[in-house]
Amino acid sequence: MRVQAIPAALAAAALFAVAGCGGHDSAGASDDGDATPTKAAQQAAGGDFGDLKDVCGPGDAKTATAQGVTADSIDVGVFSDVGFTKNSEFVDTAKVFTSWCNAAGGINGRKLVATTRDSKLMEVRQRMLEACKDDFALVGGGAALDALGVQDRLKCLLPDFPAQVSQIQNQGSDLQLNESGGASYDRYPGYYQWLLKTAYPDSAPSVGTIAGDAAVSKVIDARAQESLKASGAKITYHDLYPAAGVSDWTPYAQAIKSKGVKGLVFLGDFASLAKLEQILTGMDYKLDWIDANNNAYGAPFLQLAGKSLDHQNNFADLSGVYPLEKAADNPATGQLVKLFKQYAPSAQPTLPGIRGFAAWLLFAKAASSCGDRLTRTCVYDAARKETAWTGGGLLAPVDLSAGDAPLTCFNVEKATSKGWQPADFRPDRGAYRCNAPTYRFKGAYGKPLTLADVGKSMSDVK
Repeated sequence: MRVQAIPAALAAAALFAVAGCGGHDSAGASDDGDATPTKAAQQAAGGDFGDLKDVCGPGDAKTATAQGVTADSIDVGVFSDVGFTKNSEFVDTAKVFTSWCNAAGGINGRKLVATTRDSKLMEVRQRMLEACKDDFALVGGGAALDALGVQDRLKCLLPDFPAQVSQIQNQGSDLQLNESGGASYDRYPGYYQWLLKTAYPDSAPSVGTIAGDAAVSKVIDARAQESLKASGAKITYHDLYPAAGVSDWTPYAQAIKSKGVKGLVFLGDFASLAKLEQILTGMDYKLDWIDANNNAYGAPFLQLAGKSLDHQNNFADLSGVYPLEKAADNPATGQLVKLFKQYAPSAQPTLPGIRGFAAWLLFAKAASSCGDRLTRTCVYDAARKETAWTGGGLLAPVDLSAGDAPLTCFNVEKATSKGWQPADFRPDRGAYRCNAPTYRFKGAYGKPLTLADVGKSMSDVK
């Protein structure tokens, strides 16, 4: 995995990474999948993934049943800001999944054709209008400013199986199958309570937050502060850092030290956090804990943070995604790593990429169940029946049937100079702790859009 410095021109994009975009670079790849395999190749390739059976495979589909669906193929769109961030993880994941699935026979014999919808940060609506004309569904992607396209997506009745959602108007919007929890609920109360009440109870009276000065991260920061307070924290320090970047993090480090901050939630790009920690370490100021946010989960942050990892306690909540460094212990994660080596050897799986792969699996399983009569209504309704979706073992169970439902499982990783490793968060269900409390936000942060907001209803979906 390559490390790429974040120049000032890309600093704004880095701020949006906290919304869920990974900060890991990987080589670009075509997203059209492999050529249609021979019948012998289909029979040789297995369509099972993890504990899911026959996700992909040959069949006798004969009908063109919907926009983007013919007897031979299914056209889907993959949103990505790759033209702005140069981060191709959703494109890489699409290539890996479609190549594997098509080699196994496709979806009942139909080949998956994935088209990258490069939103380039500010072109979300343009790409959504293009997707509305051609795609059967959106699968395995995400955009930092995704709220810009959700109204058009609902108007054209386009189902969405995202790898990530960023803005409130899109999180939990209609016709969306989101694996990361309902919009009304906080994803991190179990994590925060573990930090504040179990691991470092003395830190609760002095907690601080730093966020990038951008619209997306400001909302996330406000919600984080509300959740922290509900978990028993007292916020004694808060600051924003400019989207243009920070030339010297010393004033921020001095403020943290002067306020006696013991726990810090950092909502921004991991390169900036690494610089801040180096200065804090140079000042010999050690916090009890730093929430690096899961955008930092990966090798680049470890390399940038360097020796400060031996001085500061950095944590990240993966929100129920099985950790990559333990892939050998989990058949599904191990299979994913092998598929990347086979179909995208110059790329690496990432945390958002794992969620994207699970989204592809959800779409494929639901679409396969529809047989020849593949319609948007069928694929959406089939996916919505999943009450304990795990992506074949990539994730902790998620209830997709309720729509606006909280996550009940979490898992915490710690960054060390020897690599990322599971923290001592007292798991009670394999790699996860699944007794997390639920917290529904009380603040006014906006609401996800519905079909009714655009004058539509489920009866319009065909």
